[in-house]
Amino acid sequence: MPRFHCPTPLLLGAELDLPAGAARHVQVLRHQPGDVITLFEGQTGNGFTGGEFQASITHMGRSDVGVRIDSHSPVEREAARAIHLVVGMPANERMDWLVEKATELGVASIQPVMAARSVLKLKGDRADKKIERWQSIAVSACEQCGRNQVPVIHPPQSLADWLRSKDAPPADATRLVLSLREGNQPLRLVAGDAQAVWVLHGPEGGLTAQEEDWALAQGWKPASLGSRVLRAETASVAALSLLALE
Repeated sequence: MPRFHCPTPLLLGAELDLPAGAARHVQVLRHQPGDVITLFEGQTGNGFTGGEFQASITHMGRSDVGVRIDSHSPVEREAARAIHLVVGMPANERMDWLVEKATELGVASIQPVMAARSVLKLKGDRADKKIERWQSIAVSACEQCGRNQVPVIHPPQSLADWLRSKDAPPADATRLVLSLREGNQPLRLVAGDAQAVWVLHGPEGGLTAQEEDWALAQGWKPASLGSRVLRAETASVAALSLLALE
């Protein structure tokens, strides 16, 4: 059954117009009144129920689509533990790919950071447009893979600013930095049974030794994905596959 993100609290029996994005998607797929679709809010709390809703299309206008909420299922398809990626943004279209695949694999949130070796530098309107694009990619990935919780893509920050900010995880959180230094233990071993894990890795070329030392000095633990040097976007997917698909 086709799935559409509807970021508004949904109530059984309610009749409403779909948001513009979902309405356009329904129209592109040539649905008709009477067709049944699946809607999900994308979050829980603050009036949102979570799970997914079956809805019947009641009206198809030129630019609007009306639906009636018929039933609700509390099903969730989230990973067994929350994995938060702190990503040295790869350049070109690789960040788009990373967001899509990370969402499919169950990432809880993504914090893009700019490190010393980052090629992609974002601020101002350009950063806002990128965040809007990445959040849209995450929504589309949730519609495709069956997730009912849309991961948050946070605004980009410099790595130094983020590590000092209130947005960084607390000192008692499980915080891991991917490292190629000899003697580091495997990622899964260092993560242990933690139910929430933050994974930091660098952009093309990785973190500098100084940046890695700085993270370690603040209590981040080094972890390894093996002896091979992975691309930034591949490292994210590998880490998620190891931690979220258990």
